[in-house]
Amino acid sequence: MKIPENGILLRIFIGESDKFDGKPLYEHIVMLARKNNIAGATVLRGIMGYGAASRVHSTKILRLSEDLPVIIEIVDSEEKIQGFIPMLDELVQEGLITLEKAHIIKYRHN
Repeated sequence: MKIPENGILLRIFIGESDKFDGKPLYEHIVMLARKNNIAGATVLRGIMGYGAASRVHSTKILRLSEDLPVIIEIVDSEEKIQGFIPMLDELVQEGLITLEKAHIIKYRHN
């Protein structure tokens, strides 16, 4: 797959416990990106964070949180990312979605 040198980085900030059809929302989003031939997606699990409600979620030993922050990073061309965003609007009920320019250095599969 060839993507242009100038792409877009889509970040989706949600909670680990967010679900879609009984499964983790982050899994559904990654599989949907794959189904739509998006170049790549990565899920990152945070150890601490808070969102719009200002409720802190943390991995501290004495207070185990079951809703840690999750960030899904997706990179592709602006055209593909813009086409993917409307699908997220229906899925992400609570969270944050951001876009930023990405300069793609290399994207290969051997």
